[in-house]
Amino acid sequence: MLFGTDGIRGTINKYPMTPIEILNFSIAIGIMVQRICASKHEKSYKPKVIIAKDTRLSGYVIESALTSGLAAIGINVTLVGPMPTPSVPMLIKSIRADLGIMITASHNPFHDNGLKIFDENGYKLSSEYEQSLQNIILEQKEYPLDKYLADPEMLGKVVRLEDVHGRYIEYVKSCFPKHLTLEGIRIVVDCAHGAAYKIAPSVFWELGAEVVTIGTEPNGININDGCGSINPSALCAKVIETRSDIGIALDGDADRVLICDETGKVISCDHIIATIALFLQSKNKLRGDGVVITHVSNSALKNYFSQMGIQTYTTNVGDKHVANEMRKRQCNLGGESSGHIILSDYTSTGDGIIAALQIMAFLKEKGMAASDILDIFPLTPQKSISIEMLGGINPLTNDSKTSLIEQIKNENTDVRIIVRKSGTENVIRVMAEGHNLQQVDSIIQQLKEILTAEN
Repeated sequence: MLFGTDGIRGTINKYPMTPIEILNFSIAIGIMVQRICASKHEKSYKPKVIIAKDTRLSGYVIESALTSGLAAIGINVTLVGPMPTPSVPMLIKSIRADLGIMITASHNPFHDNGLKIFDENGYKLSSEYEQSLQNIILEQKEYPLDKYLADPEMLGKVVRLEDVHGRYIEYVKSCFPKHLTLEGIRIVVDCAHGAAYKIAPSVFWELGAEVVTIGTEPNGININDGCGSINPSALCAKVIETRSDIGIALDGDADRVLICDETGKVISCDHIIATIALFLQSKNKLRGDGVVITHVSNSALKNYFSQMGIQTYTTNVGDKHVANEMRKRQCNLGGESSGHIILSDYTSTGDGIIAALQIMAFLKEKGMAASDILDIFPLTPQKSISIEMLGGINPLTNDSKTSLIEQIKNENTDVRIIVRKSGTENVIRVMAEGHNLQQVDSIIQQLKEILTAEN
């Protein structure tokens, strides 16, 4: 399968992220879009695809390959340059595009890149559409993709959308309560040298905050490097140094958020989700009587929601799964421990800036400090690690290793243990949660030894 839990991702210039594979893939995307549009529009209709990217150097390579393939079979292409992933669904609707593609590897290092694909409604491609793309690519052995190339007069046009930053900034600001401002608040914003490096500081400043920035000087290879939501130490230190009220960190494509309080302490995403739920509940705006979370969310979050009369719906890891469950349950809030938070009243995917603004609105209305969020409820001790798959070999395909893992689970029934392959990186995610921290640490160490042992 080309697709993981969040699109396609890999090391640049290695399968599947080579220019040739991307070119073929773009033709397959175009074929799929044409087939979909043929059933909805007149024969003369020319489909439109919007393409955005983060700040990776390899974005130029992939953008060119995508554009060439789509235009070659008669698809019109709109380029917007570096923009946050969550801007793509908004722009699809704004310019009435038939598909949106975000070139990004999100929180991964610069040498990785990938594609996140959104349908005409702004949702990430369904499993059915992903399988359709797979089939088109596999079919090229029997039916070469070049047979779909357009006649010269039917080639697609390529344009750049002007003032795209302004469009998105104004949209994001509209998600903040109109009766509030951020005046009197000092915020440290870490943009991870990524897609939101211009947009995020502007949003908070235009809403009245004093803004201190880090991670706003991308050079193509420093994205997520020692900064951003997966490397919060710089953020925490800067908050303390500047005596700021709060710190907000995004990842490379700004669909994740991490927040630290005025003391420099990181606030768990489970607490952030709970705070936003309380904010919506207080205004009778929490739809579906519940919140969607994932299997790795802290069990204390579910217990807290139960006390507050909020239903919890649990799904698999991956913001696409969260979004799907939200639609199924008609909820308007869902999130992951990794920092993906979806507020479907505003967007169809995770948006780090919009989520942060909901937290800021809650704190302003309640007159609370960011550190007060940590007092909402205590978390159950939980520890997570990532183990690199050496040589790309998945240790979970080894029967003896999986047998030992099951043995540990059976011997520690009072501890919640999850071991899974990441859908975005070549790593194994290991999580253990229980009331005895020493026991949790011991289990994590045992699992690490099993998974890293030679076959």
